[in-house]
Amino acid sequence: MSVLPFPSFLDDVKEKGVKKAVFELVDESVERLTAGMNIQDIREALRGEAASRKPNPRLQPHADGFWLHMRPSYFHADMTGLYPTFRLGWLSTYFVFFETITGMLLMIWYTPSPLVAYQNMVDIVTRVPMGQLVRDLHRLGAEAMVLIVALHMVRTFFTGSYKKPRQFTWFTGLILLLITGFLSFSGYLLPWDQLALWAVTIGASMIEATPPAVVGENLNLLVRGGPDIGANGLLRFYLLHVLLLPALLFVFTGVHYYKVIIHGHSLPPRKENIGEDTAKRVPLDKRVYFIPDILTSEMMWVAVTTLILVVLCIWFYDAPLEHHADPQITPLGTTAPWYFLWLQGALKLGDKVFWGLIFPGILLGILAVWPYLDLTPSRRYADRRIVITLFLILISFTTYLSYMGLAEFGVNTSADAEILFEMTFPPAHNHMGKILPVPYSQLVPGMYTTAQIAAEEHGEDIGAALDAFNQDVDTRVVAETGTGELTTTEAIVAAELTVDHLSTSSLNFAPIPADAPELHHAMELFYQKFLTEKASNELLNPWGGVVITQHQEGLKRIDVIVSWDEVVIENGFPVLDENGEPIPVLDANGNPIRRSNITHLFIHEDGGYFSL
Repeated sequence: MSVLPFPSFLDDVKEKGVKKAVFELVDESVERLTAGMNIQDIREALRGEAASRKPNPRLQPHADGFWLHMRPSYFHADMTGLYPTFRLGWLSTYFVFFETITGMLLMIWYTPSPLVAYQNMVDIVTRVPMGQLVRDLHRLGAEAMVLIVALHMVRTFFTGSYKKPRQFTWFTGLILLLITGFLSFSGYLLPWDQLALWAVTIGASMIEATPPAVVGENLNLLVRGGPDIGANGLLRFYLLHVLLLPALLFVFTGVHYYKVIIHGHSLPPRKENIGEDTAKRVPLDKRVYFIPDILTSEMMWVAVTTLILVVLCIWFYDAPLEHHADPQITPLGTTAPWYFLWLQGALKLGDKVFWGLIFPGILLGILAVWPYLDLTPSRRYADRRIVITLFLILISFTTYLSYMGLAEFGVNTSADAEILFEMTFPPAHNHMGKILPVPYSQLVPGMYTTAQIAAEEHGEDIGAALDAFNQDVDTRVVAETGTGELTTTEAIVAAELTVDHLSTSSLNFAPIPADAPELHHAMELFYQKFLTEKASNELLNPWGGVVITQHQEGLKRIDVIVSWDEVVIENGFPVLDENGEPIPVLDANGNPIRRSNITHLFIHEDGGYFSL
């Protein structure tokens, strides 16, 4: 008799033996965890055998369990292949959980403050074990999630799966697409690098299109947290990214999934009679049970998809991390994230109120109510030629708008600005300006010019060529109290490169030191920039210069100069004569007008650029 007021495990051991008692305890525990399936049932399912118990225990986890109550107990055989869903809905759900898990891991090491956010990102990719991999997975997963959800909506439209009774399911899917886009957009800012700051700045500025102007301006301030995105803006985007938007995402994912289960997965259009919906009436010979067939298939898809992401992130993909965000420096070619390029392209068509607000509002509104407007019963492709054609036109138009949103479209940056940017831009996408990788020891103070590279190309004597160049350019530094009439080039150089920055008052260019091969290579790349078609047409008789000075102990200042004869420009493009040569602009004396553009950067001996 048991000493306890209820039967105990020890009583079972005494009555049945240790082996049998332990087995029954484990078997009972497994059945409770699975809400109906014991060890034998699981063994039979994994072996592909029919269930030996009646009623079928494989259906109980769907009725009594928590994890499978939103999954159908069986599927139609026509829905288990790659067509017609292409697994896009499943992949969308997969990325919801994938992004949640990887995002929570990154949150451990991240603080939403401009003071430490960028350093946190550097620490994640350099000091946290597997931090680079997790960040790459999270960023790649975010990009893939936006694309997959968009493709899922396109597939749903083409197969007519939005038709009655699934109109509201389509609407919740459209909401999920918007949430996914804004979720990825809000996370764009968190690294607090140049790419993040300026892409989000451009995206947030689109809100200014909201009429009237006072409303748009205040909405823009509300999103940014100030005139410029700073600490307030970063914190707001962080809270959006980790709290509000994920909460909405999970709510609407639950609603969307619930509606899919309620109405069933719509069958391929050719599998149903016109006007009929037989998704919920699955014949016995067409049933494929979730356990074990669909469950094991989805486990395989989880493993394969995760493997593909890991392989891509290890060998092919690196999440970009550019230079520290600087609101004072606007990089060339800045655009919104790729999934908002269509909106940025639309803004180039005209009025920002119409193209930035009214047009996308009309577009999204039509998509939202389309299932209630399209009342034709047939889902077959042959009966929906006009609708499918209109949708293809919409996709083509959106694609072209995205192309228009690229920095290269409709924006003509001058060749001199592009060359200076190419020589000095900070690290971005594993690339950087041509000056930064030069070892600190090879940045020998002095003045160097592309005229030396041109002389080497033509086999000329370098010393004689530089003497002639210095005499021709006559770039002298004149003290503020000095006298003398300066040309445009001299005035700009004198204003930018004062005596304080140089060890000598003369601006004579010298040969590149023989023990500085990387500096020589950078000057070769500098020279090559002048040989492109764009530079050849816009810059007449150009030359480039690099001035290196010891600014402080362990810190050097690099001034980069581009000088050229001005040419005639119309509508943003140079005018060419009958020989295809640019036409110079002449002053009152008939001499070409000389122009110059100068920028500078500082390089510290511990900057870390030289090993990249």
